[in-house]
Amino acid sequence: MASLASPQTGLWEAFFGSKSRELVRMLSMSRVDSPIACDLNALTPEERARRRIVLGAVAQTIIGRSELANGFELSFDAARLDLASLGEWIGLERRCCPFLHFRLDIEPAGKTVLALIGGRGVKEFLRTEMSG
Repeated sequence: MASLASPQTGLWEAFFGSKSRELVRMLSMSRVDSPIACDLNALTPEERARRRIVLGAVAQTIIGRSELANGFELSFDAARLDLASLGEWIGLERRCCPFLHFRLDIEPAGKTVLALIGGRGVKEFLRTEMSG
């Protein structure tokens, strides 16, 4: 059975057009790790203040942290976590830290896990940030 994400399927081309194979090839060739550098100036002063508030609220709901090969996975108390706040924080964070990759997993039973991952050096950067 063909994967839905395969350029050979009609569904893929329906979503991404007839040039999808070329697009996939170009994206895979252009995969370069961004430099590990946070730029809080990418946010307005109001957004930086909001980021601090939202991060504080989200951080209070973290109930677990585990190491991954290329970053960390955070588990949240689903009963206390405000998903809109988590989404807002991710939206702000990805603008000032474009080297981070975010993977959010929300299970039907409510378990919520966020993976913060990236290229070479990201795990060490995150470890320093989380311990400080």
